[in-house]
Amino acid sequence: MRAAIITALNGPDGVVIRDQPEPEPAAGQVRIDVHSAGVVFPDVLQTRGGYQLRPELPFTPGWEVAGAVREDSGGFRAGDRVAAMPVIGGFAETVAVSSEMVFPLPDDVGFDKGAALPLNYLTGHFALMRRARLVAGETVLVQGAAGGVGTAACQLAAAYGARVIAVVSTPEKGDIARAAGAHEVVEVAGFRDQVSRLTDGRGVDVVVDPVGGDRFTDSLRTLAPEGRLIVIGFTGREIPTVKVNRLLLTNTTVMGAASEEFWHLDPGYAKRQWNELMPLIRSGAIDPPIGAIFSLEETASALRAMDERRAIGRLIVRVREPSPTPATQSIRSLGSH
Repeated sequence: MRAAIITALNGPDGVVIRDQPEPEPAAGQVRIDVHSAGVVFPDVLQTRGGYQLRPELPFTPGWEVAGAVREDSGGFRAGDRVAAMPVIGGFAETVAVSSEMVFPLPDDVGFDKGAALPLNYLTGHFALMRRARLVAGETVLVQGAAGGVGTAACQLAAAYGARVIAVVSTPEKGDIARAAGAHEVVEVAGFRDQVSRLTDGRGVDVVVDPVGGDRFTDSLRTLAPEGRLIVIGFTGREIPTVKVNRLLLTNTTVMGAASEEFWHLDPGYAKRQWNELMPLIRSGAIDPPIGAIFSLEETASALRAMDERRAIGRLIVRVREPSPTPATQSIRSLGSH
């Protein structure tokens, strides 16, 4: 089978396409013929050895996929359409995945959309519903709102009855955030003052922050009394610190949302989350915006676009339909810069 392989920890340039033996599923695994794979920030981190999971080189990255089950296994039948989270190995024609991380995909949801669902939407659900205990009628501020986690958080918060304010860096990204359900959009520069005006000085109940960096302090300052800031990641490449006296003075909370670690503690939790999200997937209330599609041979370019923060919407590697599409052609021009 063909697969994208990380051969050196020097970023996307270390990713090449090679022929590899097909994986043989171990006990409790489901073998999936991959049609599409989603590109996520942890994939980029793995190309530099910057993620906590560091397999020995060479290895195939790829957190999330959608495709068809090869043979009866793990409660699935051969031919079943599924989405899955292998964590590594997804940028390949075939992958073996723990059955706990394989989820049924509705017939009317295409493989590209299916590959963009698992990590970000399950993480967003965990952050908003399990950690922040979001209540309908609350106001949620989403940083990085045009990215994968950001669009998922916008859609989920809106679906659960919250008012959503999105923080973006460009007008194009604002359009993506609005399409994902944001009720208001503010620019990064001066977002704290803009949020204050939109909330009549009260602030927001929840901040979803996958960015970190220099936005963090002003995100904290946008919280209303008893507000909650959810730390999901650090796409801004800088880990901020908290002066805890502010938490004391405003009765606010900073909390982590490390969904992967929680799934290890409770292996059945991801499936329960998926079952809860299925009505929203079927209704279209959650619908990942696809920004660009790459072939498997263009995996390094996809990772490079993510690494350089040029992605608007989700990036997808289409494994079993490698012929060029308009979306692929548009992103190639980005990758050549």
